[in-house]
Amino acid sequence: MSAAKRALPVTRREDFAEWYQAVIDAADMAEASGVRGCMIKPWGYKIWERIQRRLDDDIKATGHDNCYSPIFIPIELIQKEASHVEGFAKEMAIVTHHRLETQDGKLVPAAPLESPLVVRPTSEATITPALKRWIHSYRDLPVKINQWANVVRWELRPRLFLRTSEFLWQEGHTVHATAEEAMEETRTMLNVYRSLVEDFMAIPVVPGVKSPGERFPGAVETHTIEAMMQDGRALQSGTSHYLGQNFARAAEIEFVDRDGQLKIAHTTSWGFSTRLIGATIMVHADDDGLRLPPRLTPYQVVIVPIMRGEAQRGDVVAACEALARSLRAQSYADEPIRAFVDLRAENSTTKRWNWLKKGVPLVCEIGPRDLQGGQVAVHCRLDICARGVAQNLAEFITGIPQVLGNFQTTMWNRRADIATK
Repeated sequence: MSAAKRALPVTRREDFAEWYQAVIDAADMAEASGVRGCMIKPWGYKIWERIQRRLDDDIKATGHDNCYSPIFIPIELIQKEASHVEGFAKEMAIVTHHRLETQDGKLVPAAPLESPLVVRPTSEATITPALKRWIHSYRDLPVKINQWANVVRWELRPRLFLRTSEFLWQEGHTVHATAEEAMEETRTMLNVYRSLVEDFMAIPVVPGVKSPGERFPGAVETHTIEAMMQDGRALQSGTSHYLGQNFARAAEIEFVDRDGQLKIAHTTSWGFSTRLIGATIMVHADDDGLRLPPRLTPYQVVIVPIMRGEAQRGDVVAACEALARSLRAQSYADEPIRAFVDLRAENSTTKRWNWLKKGVPLVCEIGPRDLQGGQVAVHCRLDICARGVAQNLAEFITGIPQVLGNFQTTMWNRRADIATK
């Protein structure tokens, strides 16, 4: 008996690494660029935006403010943190010149900098001196800031979303009067990450503390959430660091306490990156492509018109747009349903499969016959409903929130047992 035909050219069982790349290609999420990074294409970036918006709201809800620090770090600031340098030195990119000139028909670096600049691998070295300037008294504490930024770590073996020389992330930095307050912050932010990954992305995780050899460079403790991928390997999916007084002492972040005594502050940092898009692929995708949880996906329902001539176009498109409006009037997870009508000049079957490979939970098709019967053909990215089943249009619209809820729950349940094995 022949094996079932799959949409991807390679299966997870045959070659997990090649399968991972095939999912990204089929979903049109990203591509490798000429500078050892990756070009995140619109669909990949839409997924990142969904993560970013949810996490940004959660960070602000815990009392943090957004800011932005420079991408270039004077090497003198890096040198102040010996343990920090040791952890990142091999991955640092350095700027040594600030101008180009033409020599023998070629552009070459022309004007050396007096002192090299490090392209940001993380921002402790620039943020801690700023915190020194901002903090003088216990009245200035706590300081709780976050930034959304790009960082550069010169990876030897880049992999899209998982390890690229440049990637996107958020990094939080806080300053506290006591070790107890700083440790509470460390745990709070790890729980923020855990809620995002488990509740929003339907990825079960195991929280824990890193061993001394795996800690963030310069940290006293690194708290982490680890997620299990389908190949049986764990992926670090969010970290929160108690830095103790190490960075504060090096940057001389001191404050006068209530008793008039000069004290050294305690600091934390925590971060979450586009690596979680890679985790979503390796946890949820199958041999037909990407699968996205309804809370995460940019579109929850895509509607594809089926037209067999220009004479039918107006009525069919109008019906698709009306369906989209009706769906958007429904809510799931405290948000309007995200419905999209695909009007591209492309074969309807091709469009349907493209969206299913992108991981959209539900793809609907409406043609002239569906208009006459008051039906819609539904294709589900998960086997909670049969593919291609024609459903009553009115019942379909009102039932969508429940269908999406069942979809999210099913995705969670199918992965939940992995985290405990």
